[in-house]
Amino acid sequence: MADKKPPVADKKASKTKGPRTFYIGTGRRKTAVARVRITEGKGQILINGRPYDEYFPEEKDRAAVVGPLKVTEQLHRLDVFVNAKGGGVTGQAGAVSQGIARAIKTMFSPPEEQRAYIRDNVTVIRPYRDEAKEREKAKAIPVKTASSANNQPVGPSEETAAATDPASGIIKKLRESGYLTRDARMKERKKYGLRGARRGTQFSKR
Repeated sequence: MADKKPPVADKKASKTKGPRTFYIGTGRRKTAVARVRITEGKGQILINGRPYDEYFPEEKDRAAVVGPLKVTEQLHRLDVFVNAKGGGVTGQAGAVSQGIARAIKTMFSPPEEQRAYIRDNVTVIRPYRDEAKEREKAKAIPVKTASSANNQPVGPSEETAAATDPASGIIKKLRESGYLTRDARMKERKKYGLRGARRGTQFSKR
């Protein structure tokens, strides 16, 4: 009789890990889409299962990927796992950069702007926006008048708020650096009767 193989369940049980928390962010650039997960770690960055320095051969694309991590000083504190699809090399680099920035923003957002999903030992946290509360906040913002503008400001400035709350300071750095903004530039479509988007046909005298 052939020897019996050990049950697969024992192997899976030996490889079980402790509880982990992932923060989700999605980035887009041109026709590329990058779905990003970040968690506390030692600075590992994998894109479609490969290290980012192997996936992107050019230095400018590698700099775009690690840009949000360097701005927030999280380069050696977070592990990044990316699933990138569509577009070319430059488009995917821009999508990964925005996805990492949005995931970091989710990580440092207040609890009311997060939504957690728990399965087994894994917790996945996604961004959440309550549109009703945002409308109420917009209505509650006081209108500045000429008399109030000459006087001292009513509330604390953004610099003092960032100094008291480091999380809001990190989000402010990402926003000012432009990593949270979607780059809307796309390839212009070809026009009828032309050779390209704007290139016309060559004139022939004969």
